Amino acid sequence: MVDIRSFSEFDVAAREVLKFLHHRLGFNLWMVTRTEGNDWIALQVEDHGYNVKPGSVFSWADSFCSQMVLGLGPSIAPCSADIPAYATAPIGRQLTIGAYIGVPLKRQDGSLFGTMCAIDPTTQPHSITAELPLIEMLGGLLCTVLELELKAAEQIRQIERAQAEALTDSLTSLYNRRGWDQLLAAEETRCQRYGHPACVVAIDLDGLKQINDTQGHGKGDELICRAGRAIRKVLRQQDVLARIGGDEFVVLGVECDALSAKNLIERIYASLSAVQVEASVGLAMRDPRQGLCHAVEQADQAMYACKQTRKTKC
Repeated sequence: MVDIRSFSEFDVAAREVLKFLHHRLGFNLWMVTRTEGNDWIALQVEDHGYNVKPGSVFSWADSFCSQMVLGLGPSIAPCSADIPAYATAPIGRQLTIGAYIGVPLKRQDGSLFGTMCAIDPTTQPHSITAELPLIEMLGGLLCTVLELELKAAEQIRQIERAQAEALTDSLTSLYNRRGWDQLLAAEETRCQRYGHPACVVAIDLDGLKQINDTQGHGKGDELICRAGRAIRKVLRQQDVLARIGGDEFVVLGVECDALSAKNLIERIYASLSAVQVEASVGLAMRDPRQGLCHAVEQADQAMYACKQTRKTKC
């Protein structure tokens, strides 16, 4: 039986539900997943032969679940080859799938969070279709737990920001390196737990050394403060801005997909230009397989490549 006491935490509840469904219905692979763009991320897994682990990423468009959500296939297919949308889905060429189960997991606003699904290499008896009400009920319970936990997670995020206020840069009042590291680690935990998208933007001011050398450090400090205000002005409330070096700023775009990240970069460039600040900027999206620390490294590399390009043009 499912241990209802475990339903206070989403990840624990998901594992309990998958364990229960495997015990009741078999199927070699059960997953709770998150969809983000074309990434289909396995958050929790009950695997007995497919070698799929939490954090594995597949193509959403290639999956049976994407066809199910579009209404092109049923939630339970005892013989997936009988369903044209499943028989032609590309994931069937990557994994041996004889039978499929899948239900959508939706947010309170009706948007798709992900799916709870199962596959097995062999076909199953038609009688399993009678289990759909139970599977949908358990999926609904997980959605309820998820919604409550995401609301609590936002409150926790605000508390973390308040606690990190002490870890600020004295010149700009932005988070310093320690504050950045602390908030980055906390957000990575949430990304792993819920499959949230995120991006990192690295910003390096151009010409600060020259201003310090020719006009004095006071003028250089004015430039740094002007840049910090300009960047902060165009960020969303949940985003994180830190000054981690003399002329280096970093932004963490929280729950920020690729399109939002592109818009964020454009807003930063426009805001800096409006206050006559030139900068080299690099962007990297969080890869679910590698995490935010890797995204920081990629953003740095992109920023340095941008700086080199700007020097070449000069």
